[in-house]
Amino acid sequence: MKVKIMQRSVYHKIAEVEVEVPDGMECNDIHEWLLDNEDLYIDKIDKVMGETSLQFGFGGGDGMEDLDQESEWRFEYGDRYGGHL
Repeated sequence: MKVKIMQRSVYHKIAEVEVEVPDGMECNDIHEWLLDNEDLYIDKIDKVMGETSLQFGFGGGDGMEDLDQESEWRFEYGDRYGGHL
């Protein structure tokens, strides 16, 4: 008899860059302007993301699913029985 042991650990990365927007732009227009000008930041954010290290945990408000545990251990036996360890 075999039992499968699994562990799930949640890690995240956060990358941050700054983009100059035109002076005097209304707050309501910034979203559309950023979408229209993504060429100003998309490569920069990809580069920073590649250089950023993984951090354990959810990252707080980073858009991940609402999970309640950062780490989880489970076992499964066949396809009908299992649980948390």
